[in-house]
Amino acid sequence: MVAFVYVTGRSEKEVDGEVPGTIYATAREVTDAGGQGIAVRCDHADDAQVKALFDQVIAEQGRVDMLVNNACWQGDALTSVSGQFWEKSLDCAQMLNVGARSGFVASWYAAPHMVGQGKGLVLFTSSPGSMHYCMGPSYGAHKAAVDKMAFDMGVDFADAGANVAAVSVWMGSLTTERLQGMMEAMPALREQLEGSLESAGYTGHVAWAMFNDPQMFAKFNGRTVVGAEVGKDYGITDIAGRLPPSVRVGTGASPPQYAPYKVKM
Repeated sequence: MVAFVYVTGRSEKEVDGEVPGTIYATAREVTDAGGQGIAVRCDHADDAQVKALFDQVIAEQGRVDMLVNNACWQGDALTSVSGQFWEKSLDCAQMLNVGARSGFVASWYAAPHMVGQGKGLVLFTSSPGSMHYCMGPSYGAHKAAVDKMAFDMGVDFADAGANVAAVSVWMGSLTTERLQGMMEAMPALREQLEGSLESAGYTGHVAWAMFNDPQMFAKFNGRTVVGAEVGKDYGITDIAGRLPPSVRVGTGASPPQYAPYKVKM
């Protein structure tokens, strides 16, 4: 089976982003790995562009099986500078828009197609920063929001009797250009993270295994899970053939457990 993967974002040229890479380069990596990468420029802060994206996917493929909500505000490097939240740029608040809100909008457009076709997976990329301090309140609120959205969307999918699962996945520290640059500049950070990084593509392998699990809905709908733990259950190895460590180790954080009480009209 060939996976058709739509890679979205605003970086069409190397100069468009804070770090190297474009949507076209990422799409080529998908194709080189055996799938079919399709690059589409989409500003996820613009609802009209998101609608156009899903219109294109349905027109070209006739369905949407999996949505990975990984949109992130391009200026997120501002959150990692030192200082208290009021000493940082007010632009940090954009993380609540491009991140939390954009994930809701994309899910809103994807959900009717998934429900109608009888199966789907809505996945949010998150982190234990939703449960411990991490780079300030804008980052923490963003991650807490997507964890809760996965739970609440899961309630709606269950009430609709749909075989569609909403899940939030806590990733570990990733081998991204930004983090690797930070590790080069901060020896203490390098020492702390050395040997514990997840590859940037690891969550994709985990998501694929989840989607193809006959018990996908029962196992994952409405839950926040640790990607490394799910990967271990499926035997998915990563860098140098190893299983990445769980983010519970070191942080002491565990995914949230929400109450079953429900208020719904």
